[in-house]
Amino acid sequence: MTIIASNLGFPRMGENRELKKLVEAYWAGKVTDTELAEGIKVIRADHWNLQKNQGISHIPSNDFSLYDHVLDHIHLFGAIPARYQAVVESEVTENTAFRGWKTYFAMGRGYQTSKAASEASSATADTAFGLAASVSQKIDVGSMEMKKWFDTNYHYIVPEFTATQTFSLTNSGYSQPKPVQEFLEAKANGIETRPVILGPISFLLLGKSADSAHPYTSRFDALVHLEALLPVYTSLLTQLAQAGAQWIQIDEPILCLDLEYQGSLDTIKAAYTKAFTTIRAAIPSVNILLATYFGEIRSNIQAIINLPINAIHIDAVRTSETELSNIVNQISTTTLSLSIGVIDGRNIWKSNLKNKLAIIKNVVEKLGSSRVLVAPSCSLLHSPHSLNKEVAKVRPEVLDWLAFSVEKLQEVSFLTKAANSNTLVEPITFADAELQVYYAQNQESQAKRAVSPLIHNPAVKSRIESVTPDMFKRINPFPARRVAQRTRLTTLPALFPTTTIGSFPQTREVRLARSNFNAGKLSAADYDKFIREQIVNCVKIQEECGLDVLVHGEFERNDMVEYFGENLEGYVFTANGWVQSYGSRCVKPPIIFGDVSRPKPMTLEYTTYAQSLTTKPMKGMLTGPVTILQWSFVRDDIPRSTTCNQIALAIRDEVVDLEKAGIACIQIDEPAIREGLPMRASDWDAYLKWSVDSFLLSSTGVRDDTQIHSHMCYSDFNDIFTAIQRMDTDVLTIENSKSDLKLLKAFEKYGYTNEIGPGLYDIHSPRIPTIEDMKYRVEQMLKDLAKELIWVNPDCGLKTRGWSETIAALKNMVQVSVQLRSTFSN
Repeated sequence: MTIIASNLGFPRMGENRELKKLVEAYWAGKVTDTELAEGIKVIRADHWNLQKNQGISHIPSNDFSLYDHVLDHIHLFGAIPARYQAVVESEVTENTAFRGWKTYFAMGRGYQTSKAASEASSATADTAFGLAASVSQKIDVGSMEMKKWFDTNYHYIVPEFTATQTFSLTNSGYSQPKPVQEFLEAKANGIETRPVILGPISFLLLGKSADSAHPYTSRFDALVHLEALLPVYTSLLTQLAQAGAQWIQIDEPILCLDLEYQGSLDTIKAAYTKAFTTIRAAIPSVNILLATYFGEIRSNIQAIINLPINAIHIDAVRTSETELSNIVNQISTTTLSLSIGVIDGRNIWKSNLKNKLAIIKNVVEKLGSSRVLVAPSCSLLHSPHSLNKEVAKVRPEVLDWLAFSVEKLQEVSFLTKAANSNTLVEPITFADAELQVYYAQNQESQAKRAVSPLIHNPAVKSRIESVTPDMFKRINPFPARRVAQRTRLTTLPALFPTTTIGSFPQTREVRLARSNFNAGKLSAADYDKFIREQIVNCVKIQEECGLDVLVHGEFERNDMVEYFGENLEGYVFTANGWVQSYGSRCVKPPIIFGDVSRPKPMTLEYTTYAQSLTTKPMKGMLTGPVTILQWSFVRDDIPRSTTCNQIALAIRDEVVDLEKAGIACIQIDEPAIREGLPMRASDWDAYLKWSVDSFLLSSTGVRDDTQIHSHMCYSDFNDIFTAIQRMDTDVLTIENSKSDLKLLKAFEKYGYTNEIGPGLYDIHSPRIPTIEDMKYRVEQMLKDLAKELIWVNPDCGLKTRGWSETIAALKNMVQVSVQLRSTFSN
């Protein structure tokens, strides 16, 4: 037997975001259930064939998702929260072969019938938000909580479990369970796939208690549901075995966390033993690959090394040589095979194939070629589709350094063929001419990149070296700053001031104008005129809604990171480098290839123009250095902290320029600080030190009377509370609406004393929140926070929403503030 070329997962959206367009058309009622079903079959078939043509032997299925793979499993296992029962019942009455999709999307996006929407807003509601519903019905339910998928910028839907939770296998809108449906679909196309299932331990430990009477006190409390969950797994896996599956991939990414510190390793070991012993009994002849990724397994290997499985996948990109050697040594005493994730599934640089072949050679020498699979480090979900559309966009020298998903599969295929050729000795040469040319070109690219003058900027390096300790702190503590700011901001109410997080609807008209401008079809003067007209309208709407601190709407910005990257040196941009963030939402991360600097102001012109239109404070809107770093593809030849400080100095210059121009409120968003937290607690302190220092470097160059805001979302604040306090922002807005106020407990527990705006409603859902809903949320906040500190705002930016729902929601939100001021002024 020889080494096997393997893949763990492929991007879902399609080369030209076909899935995004298809699903959004479905939500808008422009595509039927049948058309959606047929459209996604085409996308899946294209992706399976593509992987086969690249030489991949183990091709994944069920890695595809209409919204989110964790939500897929929630629905698949029948773990549908009770509040969606009215949606479930409404589907029963509908004559459709795709029953289940309405409930599925309701859990991801929320659901509101026309009748419910019209009652929530004085405006006329003419839509059921993309899902058919009877006008006579009244259903109004929000979406489930969403969190970051480990330390990535992908968001997953959080499973919810009650004390009496039950599970049942559902068909999720198909004629049979989704993993079975897709396996058979691939088989009918002549492709044998390896179905991917989120493992039972990770599924449970990534969830939360939905029962206030039985809250989880530790991560391991969710394992109480394992007994009820396993029959569903065995039923599903049995069906896959009967369908002909030879291999099944069971993902357990939770194994890269500090399970040994959060509870007893014996507890987690017992859970894995029970789960996989049960699974093996159900499918005795099917090969099982247990996949981990995003970090090192370390001592958690003890929980899985003796399981009745056939192979283990490890992330060899994020695993040290010593740790990899330890794992190989332990596996060598078993019959297990090892899948080595040597190709980085989360960054876009070409691999140094010489180094990767050395890793594979060492493993093969220990295990033998018949026990080795070569693969990306994780699913390629986190990488763009391919470089096919980038030739005209990316400068040739930088393009030669890049590899997207398709190119990563080519690297996997090359490494497998090269390792199987038994020529892994210096100097590395191949009898196969194709292999030799591919390898030589790779080594030439590596050499050119290492010495390229595009990468290094002496002026940037000199400025980093000149940073002094006083550049990391404000002039005075918050109490003194608050007095100065309230004196300056005379229009700000004493209690419950209102604002938004920054962006306003990016309509089709806005996107088209930007596209035409970028394509040269719209002149710079005409585009500038268009943007200014949008700003005028946005300011007018905010004033009509009654907001206290306004924003200019960000109509000139394609993305909160990409926009700044386009205005900084050291970046390059792609034409089609999209990756999924959540649902149908895609982002196109810029690529940091060299030293970063700001050649000119980036936001000054439109911010000051917007301020000239109103007497109310206008917030300058910036993205913070850590978030710009996290949401970019980052160079891998210097420490991430160095690049982050380079970005921080660029943002610092922008903050100072805004202040000089008279902008009194400046928001520096940092939603990604928690996301960047290393997987292991022992690595946290070093990361939090440099990441918060970078934020401070960007924000502290202003006077006391300039109010610094920041925004954070989808974070377990208990993990980083000390770091949040050290950020010392004057106003911090946080995502709160999807997490049932639980995040506020950290602020109450640790005694947060600066001003704070917990989000009142979920902007990711099209439903219009009622005054009563939002007022109740503030009343709950008042149990943990002083009324003088609370701001009233949505939980995130509004760019993905429509104008009618945005205006209705903001008017309701402002009314909440008005009513509360009246209550507390008496």
